[in-house]
Amino acid sequence: MASAAFGRLLRLAPVRNGPLSPLSPSTVPGRTVTPSRTAVCTSSGAVLPKPKKTPFGLIRIALVVVPFLYVGTQISKSFAALLEEHDIFVPEDDDDDD
Repeated sequence: MASAAFGRLLRLAPVRNGPLSPLSPSTVPGRTVTPSRTAVCTSSGAVLPKPKKTPFGLIRIALVVVPFLYVGTQISKSFAALLEEHDIFVPEDDDDDD
């Protein structure tokens, strides 16, 4: 039963992967297509090997996070200075010398 359904899917695969329509994302300028693999087995029934995994290490994460944290702190510092300059928010000077 399962092999019959699988056989039908294999026969329909060339129909789905036919010529590209004029509205396909690859023909639209400015759009990129991300390559992905949808097949998990070959035509003979063998299972394909696992796709190559790109490690996303701590160095790469740090290279993305640190610059954006720095830019965010600079924006918030300048906005706090703007608020204080226009007397919208002025922190009170508390004396804790009691």
